[in-house]
Formats: sequence, C-alpha cells, structure tokens
Amino acid sequence: MPTRRQFLVLSSTAALTGLLSETPASAAAETAQPYASYWHPATILNWDPATDRDARYNRSTVPLARRVVPARPANAHAHPNEARVQALVAYAPTSNNPAQGALDMNYYATNYWQYIDELVFWGGSASEGLILAPNATVTDAAHRNGVKVIGNVFLPPTAYGGQIQWVRDFVKREGDRFPVADKMIQVARHYGFDGWFLNQETAGGNTQLANDMRDFIVYMKKSGLRVIWYDAMTDSGSVSWQNALTARNRMFFEPSDEMFMNFWWSATGLQNSAALARQMGRSPYDLASGVDVEANGYNTSISWASVFPENQPHVTSLGFYRPEWTFKSATSPADFYARDNRFWVGQNGDPANTTTTSNWKGVAHYVTELTPITNLPFVTNFNTGHGRKFAVNGTVRSTQQWNNLSLQDVLPTWRWSVSGTGTKVTPSLDWDDPYDGGTALKITGTPQQANDVRLFATSLTISGNTQLEVVHRTGSGPSRLQAVLRFGTTERVLDLGGVSGAWRRSVFPLGDHSGATLTEISLRVLPGAAVTALIGRIGVTNPVMTGPAAPTNLAVEQVSRTNATTASARLTWTRSPNVRQYRVYKWTGTERIFLGGTTNDAYFVPAIPLTPSETAQIEVEAVSEAFDVSPPVRVSITGTP
Repeated sequence: MPTRRQFLVLSSTAALTGLLSETPASAAAETAQPYASYWHPATILNWDPATDRDARYNRSTVPLARRVVPARPANAHAHPNEARVQALVAYAPTSNNPAQGALDMNYYATNYWQYIDELVFWGGSASEGLILAPNATVTDAAHRNGVKVIGNVFLPPTAYGGQIQWVRDFVKREGDRFPVADKMIQVARHYGFDGWFLNQETAGGNTQLANDMRDFIVYMKKSGLRVIWYDAMTDSGSVSWQNALTARNRMFFEPSDEMFMNFWWSATGLQNSAALARQMGRSPYDLASGVDVEANGYNTSISWASVFPENQPHVTSLGFYRPEWTFKSATSPADFYARDNRFWVGQNGDPANTTTTSNWKGVAHYVTELTPITNLPFVTNFNTGHGRKFAVNGTVRSTQQWNNLSLQDVLPTWRWSVSGTGTKVTPSLDWDDPYDGGTALKITGTPQQANDVRLFATSLTISGNTQLEVVHRTGSGPSRLQAVLRFGTTERVLDLGGVSGAWRRSVFPLGDHSGATLTEISLRVLPGAAVTALIGRIGVTNPVMTGPAAPTNLAVEQVSRTNATTASARLTWTRSPNVRQYRVYKWTGTERIFLGGTTNDAYFVPAIPLTPSETAQIEVEAVSEAFDVSPPVRVSITGTP
C-alpha cells in the first residue's frame, strides 16, 4: 500500500518545509481572477462574504437532485441500497485554484457520478490552508447528478507542519458557541455545498481536546450539515489509526453522519465494525472502508470480498482516496476516459458485463447505478464539462480549450452497454464535433444485427404535451438510427430519419403516453454498412411559448489587461427564475464569440479579445433547463481599464 505520507501531503503542490503566513483566500484582491477559498482556523474567523470579493464567484446554485434506482439496473450482481461510495478527490492545488474553471481542457472532469454518493473536495496543507471550500463548479456538477459535496478540514501531522495549537483554535469555545464551526456553517450555506470532512491527524492532544472535538461535531450537526469523520484521533486525544470502528473512535462516529476508516483494514475488522455500528443503532453503511488508489488506480490490490462478500449483503460502504488517478496517469483525454471507464465499470467497458478474471471488476460489479433524471425537462448535449471548442446549436463559437464543470450535462447512465450479437457498434464521447457545448455522442461500426445502445435510465412522468427531441448527424447514406423509449415493459420505437449530413432535429410528441413513466432512453442502430453517427442532443421536454427572462443589472465589476490583445473581466447581474446557466459572448458586429458560462450571477471572463484602443460589446444570455434562451443583454468594456 502507499505510505501514509502520500495520503497526507500530495493534496498540494506547495512545499511543506517551514510555515508561511496564514494568508486569507482573498489576498490577491488586486487581480481579477477569483480563486477557491481556503483558511486556517484563525483566518476563517475574519471571513465575511460581504467583504470577500471572491465570495460571490464561489457560489453554487444547483440544488441537489433526487436520484432513484433504475427500473432495469445494468448488473444483476450489483446490490442496490446497500454500500455507498465516497470519493476523496483533489482537483487542484489548495491555493491559486481558479474559482470557475480555466482555459485548459486538462482537468479531472468527474463524470461517473451514478456510482458516487458523496464527493469530498480533498486538499489542504500547513503552508497554505487547512479548511477548504469546494469549487462551485464541482458542486454544480455533483448536485445536478444527485451527489452531495463535502468540504475538507485537514489538520496535519506535526511532521508535515501541523501545530496542535491549530487544533485547539479549531475547537475553541466562546460560551456555548464554537466560532470556527459557525464560520464553517456560514461558508457551506453561502457557497451551497453539503457538509464537512474532518481529518484530524495532529499529535499532542489529550482527553479534553478529544471531548472538545466531539462537542464540535455535535454543534455542527445541529446546523443540518453533514459531517464525515476520518479515523485518526482517538478518545485519548492521541492519533492512532484504528482501521475500524472501535471503542477508541466511536465517540466521534456517534455524532457524525459517516466515518472514513483508514486503509489497513482486515476482513475481521470490517465485520466487527459493522457489528458495532449495529449495536450503536447505526447502519454499517455509515462506515466507509478506505481504499487508496492514488498511486495505482485499478491496479491497486484490494480484498474486495472483505467489503462485498459473494452472495451476502455488503459489509460496509467504500471510500476511494484519489480516484482522479485515472486523469493524473493518462496520456490524453481519450486515455483518461478509457481509464475512468475501466475504473468504474471494469475492463469489459460494459456495466452489464463485469465478468473477468481481473481482481478489479469495477464499481459497477458491486454497486447499482443511480439516475438523477426524475423531473422534466431533461435535456443533455453530452457536455462533459471540458473541451477543445465550444458550440452553440451546431455552430462553433469558440476554438479555445476550456474546463468548467458548471456547464456539464447529465451523461449516459450506462457506458457502454450495447446489445446484439456479432460485430457491434462502438459508442464514445467526441470532442471534435459538438452540437452544443464541448462534446457529442459518437457511434461507429458495422453492426451485423440491430444494436441497442442503452443510454439513460429515467423516471419521468409524461404529460399530454411532452415531446422527445433528438439532434443528430451522419455521413452519406441512411442514418439507420432509431430512438427506443421504454415505459415499464412497453417499448416505443421512433425512426430518426434518413440522410443527415448537417445537424438534423427530430421532434416526436409523446402525449399518447400521458400519465405513464418513461424509464429508459436508448438508440437502436439497424444492420447494414458502416455507420458514423453523432448525437448532439437528447431531450424530453414540455415545450413553453416563451424563453427565460434575460438577466438584469448587468455590470462590469473589474477589467484587467492580460496582454496587448486580451483582457479579463468580472461581470455581475441579477438572476432570473428558472435558469440553468448563463452564457457570455463578445459581439463583434457580425458574429458572437463564446467567452464562458456559469450557473451563478457572477462570472469571471478569463480572456476577451480586446486591444487597448477597442471598446467591446459583451453579451450575457440566460439558458433554461430546456436550453431555450433569453434575449441577450449587453455591456461595453473598454480596452484600457
């Protein structure tokens, strides 16, 4: 197994030799670029969203979606409603982490949300900050998929810069209050995430400090936020990893929602932990057995049977430390997606077929996928949240690389499950020819029989005016594509039409299924010659006559000169109701250039083509959940800020 040191310090690129000053997150106030927030226990006490100029840019606005088990889960071996999956992910260094994405495609675009229950925003270091609030972009994407997002507290060992005084400052009381807890509650509510992961590994504590930490958890839990405890500190105040739930750490687990158990567990230890949890009146699935995959990913040796014994209920839940290995170890975006697929689904690349001699069968072999597609409208453009370009309704509006998980769509539930015998088609996500956003679904191959590509598990109640929308394109010849909708045991097949060298939009009324529940969306490829098809959009909507209201009070908060031909800017506006996202463009008089987007009411535009003598027209438009758009609102930006 990797060493404890890897667990502790690789969350940051900053060196841990010596302690730097405790600089608040907004120290770089003179620059336009807003950054994600981080603090030490003393500095968070001074945080105020009214004076932190970056606070508005760090807010998530996407509510936590409701998720359900699919009507037809992919894998009969997997168990629903038992083990949950935590993922502890480090997206960026603790400091200088851009709040709203960046102009670079190379980013861990988490997209197997269907197997994750909670995302812990990992990071922190003695030299930078110990309390980390998640990027709003991560929270937006996770919430859209029904996944809770948890901020991180890292109180490090003394060997890596930890100070026991920081722990005392963290749990310091003022009367019946815990001031640091009050600030952490305020941060979570203002930024829109769901709770905190507490990792206390600083030596030198005593029983009183342990009791104070327990009381801190009890106090924070009263706010309604979730608290996850990491197995390190014990009832004596010392640090001693139990690798289990024991009499020495139960005092912290009892008031917490969950506990992440250290990596060196055994089958007997997990069984005993589950039994103790039940004795306490708790679910054993409130315990996550930690698995460190930072170094070796799906090549990590794990005793899967200890957590998921064959033909028996799961013993505990599962906690992955650093599953972004799939990105860190990849040589290209395609390699990242192949590695990510193998990590979550297994080496067969099909959640319905996880049979393999490999020890790593994929999470889909054990844990049933969940779908957040439970309300109308549902529209996806297969946008992964990063790309090489950005298209709007079939027209490329930017050729700049980018990442911004706030713009990510709900991606296919099953990647990739294709029925049929003989040669099958191959589905993939494609960044070369998007319809809207940065990605399209691509299907290639020469099927010998009809192939059904299972895409989305849904739970959508159809009304009299509900319709299905599919936007696709192919090369020469018939498309041979059909949409297949399932309503329980009833199947409806809709032909998508013939030659479509350009993007073709097909709309099908579903009113004759009014009152029924749509449970699945697939695409069928009929047999014949080779096919290359791009699917740019799939939507199930109740059309409206008017689009969303345009934003109001659009204002330029700051402009900064980047270089002789480029500037950056902070923009703010007043939100409209029922808006999925806002998109920002430069209007040249003849064309619109896409500059970025957000779910928020404030956006940092990182690169506006703008010479010092130029005055540019910036447009902001609202986009609804059905991707209807408002009229644009304009503001002028001059080239000399």
